[in-house]
Amino acid sequence: MTNLSKALGRIQPSATLAMSAKVTELKAQGIDVIGLSAGEPDFDTPDFVKEAAIQAIRDGDTKYTTVDGTMALKQAIIAKFDRDNDLTYATNQITVNSGGKHTLFNALVATLDKGDEVIIPAPYWVSYPDIVNFAGGTPVIVEAGADQNYKITPEQLEAAITPKTKWLILNSPSNPTGAAYSGKELKALAEVILPHENMMVMTDDMYEHIWYADFPFATIAQVCPELYDRTLTVNGCSKAYAMTGWRIGYAGGPAWLIKAMGKLQSQSTSNPSSISQAAAVAALNGPQDFLIERNAAFEKRRDLVVSMMNDTPGLTCPTPEGAFYVYPDASGLMGKTTPKGKVIENDEDLIAYFLDEAQVAAVHGAAFGLSPAFRISYATSEEILREACGRIQRACVALV
Repeated sequence: MTNLSKALGRIQPSATLAMSAKVTELKAQGIDVIGLSAGEPDFDTPDFVKEAAIQAIRDGDTKYTTVDGTMALKQAIIAKFDRDNDLTYATNQITVNSGGKHTLFNALVATLDKGDEVIIPAPYWVSYPDIVNFAGGTPVIVEAGADQNYKITPEQLEAAITPKTKWLILNSPSNPTGAAYSGKELKALAEVILPHENMMVMTDDMYEHIWYADFPFATIAQVCPELYDRTLTVNGCSKAYAMTGWRIGYAGGPAWLIKAMGKLQSQSTSNPSSISQAAAVAALNGPQDFLIERNAAFEKRRDLVVSMMNDTPGLTCPTPEGAFYVYPDASGLMGKTTPKGKVIENDEDLIAYFLDEAQVAAVHGAAFGLSPAFRISYATSEEILREACGRIQRACVALV
């Protein structure tokens, strides 16, 4: 007999975290597995950020803070939005949370009722639909394949909107594809959204500073100020500053929504770690020049992986504009047979084959809502990536 809630039954465990746990387990058994499933930079947190955290401990900044962030961190976030995004917020329009996932969770749980719809472009980050489901809402999935560089069109968005639409979630650059919307593309989507006055936009900009496109990064409230009061602009320290474990996410948005999110947080986690908040102040206010060097390294890795995937029979891999993922389309491998006689019927079969026969761990496309495909994280060294992609190539060549 179990007494679990219906809400818990509406969600699944994170597929990306499950694969990362599997890699750890296999390595502990002495198996030479290469993990390309983890969505975190392999670079270390910058030293000046670490020093700020150490100093905060020495200064005794180890007590409770305001539920949704210290004033110092809110001011740093306000400065960041002004500096990078031409967005102006007051402190009552800023929330600080225990990671970007927490920010999204707070916003959706605070606003969704049964029957409310949330438009989610696919491929999507694995947690979006599950959080919507947990909150009692209905995910409305809009697919955008490799042929349209994994970005939805204004026409697709218009067709998905109904009187029940509460949110559109946009993630640019994207996890899992690295695809990014230009300012012009965002403006076109905004024109569709504007007439629907009860519809809001949640823009997940977590990969903003991991960027290679020949057009500048843009966020929707920046290119369409008319949507400012209907947009929650989400960001965090995890990816750009290699601070995944520090758990600091944040957002700027309308004061009524920020207040509601704070109310929920006051009865759940309370404040994020005071030490992590002090570190985040240093990250946002400190030197940003290290990002250029890291982006150059990521871009070289991207080019290597995209080239090797496109040289692999049965795979087609668009070139991402940002983040540290590629999302090869594997349509050409479906229906093929492994050397052991197993038919590859879907991308989950393909990923199992890569893990068993090539000792390479990636994440199957079904977890991100668009198959057949898979996600590779290239947040590791060129040497490891070259070996891993070579193993994938050989495994694909062996299929008949």
